[in-house]
Amino acid sequence: MRSRNKILDATIGLIAVEGFDRVNIAAVAAAAGVSRQTVYSIFGTREDLVSQAVSGLTVEILGDIRSRLENVDTPVDYLVELIVAGRATVKGHPALAALLHAEVGNPIFDTGMISRAKPIARELLRPLIDRHPETTEHIDDIIAMGLRIGLSTVLFDDADIAEDNDLREFLTRWLAPAMHNWTRSPKIS
Repeated sequence: MRSRNKILDATIGLIAVEGFDRVNIAAVAAAAGVSRQTVYSIFGTREDLVSQAVSGLTVEILGDIRSRLENVDTPVDYLVELIVAGRATVKGHPALAALLHAEVGNPIFDTGMISRAKPIARELLRPLIDRHPETTEHIDDIIAMGLRIGLSTVLFDDADIAEDNDLREFLTRWLAPAMHNWTRSPKIS
């Protein structure tokens, strides 16, 4: 387990400093102080290593994001604040900020990215379901929309929504009607 953590930490460090295209098994092994065979035996492929490292980092920062969501009242506000917090987190962490650059090996641009992100999104949205059981029936749609809109706001940011409050207003304007139509409860927005 110790080698696994050293390898994951080394991978995140390399991503933050070098970007995704410079991360390879040999570089990670050297940075972690383990053999390439050790890395291969634990992770199998470079893609699995990078994916697990980024997923692990994401899970690690969930606590910070969750704290921003504790006092959010409505499902729309919850999803909006989750996207705003996600954007701030990605931009504020060097390894996650590397996700903003289209380069070889960046898991954001991998065809399986949405599938790998869904369990993390489901975990982030679990408190929403607990507080608002009426969202349960549509949680898969909320996850799909949240992931796609969240990724778009991070990857295609512009001056019109550069400030958190501007992003909140924009998201609320578009998400409130969509989420209201998904539930029978008039209190979704």
